[in-house]
Amino acid sequence: MAIYSYIKAPPGYTLKKPTNPLRYLRAFVSVFLLTLGVASFTTVAYPILSYQILYAPKLQKKLTPISPLVQPEVILSNNSVTTQAPRVLPEVLGTSLDFTDSELWYPTHSVQSTSSRLIYSLKIPKIKIDGATVRNDHTDLRESLIHYKDTAAPGDLGNVVIFGHSVLPQYFNQYDYHTIFSTLHTLRLGDEIILKDTHAEFRYIINEMYETTPDDLTPLAQRYDNRYLTLITCTPPGTYLRRLIIKATLL
Repeated sequence: MAIYSYIKAPPGYTLKKPTNPLRYLRAFVSVFLLTLGVASFTTVAYPILSYQILYAPKLQKKLTPISPLVQPEVILSNNSVTTQAPRVLPEVLGTSLDFTDSELWYPTHSVQSTSSRLIYSLKIPKIKIDGATVRNDHTDLRESLIHYKDTAAPGDLGNVVIFGHSVLPQYFNQYDYHTIFSTLHTLRLGDEIILKDTHAEFRYIINEMYETTPDDLTPLAQRYDNRYLTLITCTPPGTYLRRLIIKATLL
C-alpha cells in the first residue's frame, strides 16, 4: 500500500512555503548591528583616523625629552639660563586621572602660586571662539579656560600659558568649556589669537604648532625676551595620548 502520492498542480500554481518569523527577525538584527557599527566608526574612529592622516604629520616635532621630574628652565632676556634643582615626586600607579582638573596635566610640576588673580577673555576668530573666559583662581576646565599658575599675564614679557579641554571635534561648542578646544588642531600658522582684559586687547599671531608627550615641560618655560602665548590641549581630539601645543607671539 502506497504511503505517499503525487498530485500535479494545475497550470500557473506556485507552491507557497510557510513563513518563518525568525527569518525576518534575524535580518532586522543583522541590519541593525551593521548600522550601529558604521555609526560607531563614523562617530569615534573616523575623526581620530582623519586627524592622524591630515593633521598629525604636520604637527610632528623632534623633541629633546626633559625628565618629568625636573622643573622647566627659565630663559631670561640676556640669554642666560637658570634651572631650578630637580625635585623627585612620588608616582601614583593604577589611578584614573580626571583631566578636567588642570592640576593633573603636569602632576610632577608643582608650583606654589604667588601670582595675583587673573580673569580675562580669549578670542580665536578662525575657529569661532569669542569671549571665552580665562581664569587662574581655580583648576576646573569644565568652568573656564585655565591660566596656568605663575605664567605671564596677557601683554607682559614672558609666556602666557592657557589650558583648555577637548573632545571629538564634532561635539565642539564654544559655550561648553568641556569641548571648547576640540578644533584647535585646525588652526594654521599666521592665525590670530586675541586676549582681552579690562584695560587692553592683545593680539598674538601663531608661529608654531606641534605635538608633544604629556610629560614634556618645555611648553611651560618662561622666556622674558618677548611676549609669548601658549595654548595647550590633549590630542588626538577625544584622547589623552599627547599634547597639542599652539605657540604665538604678540604683535
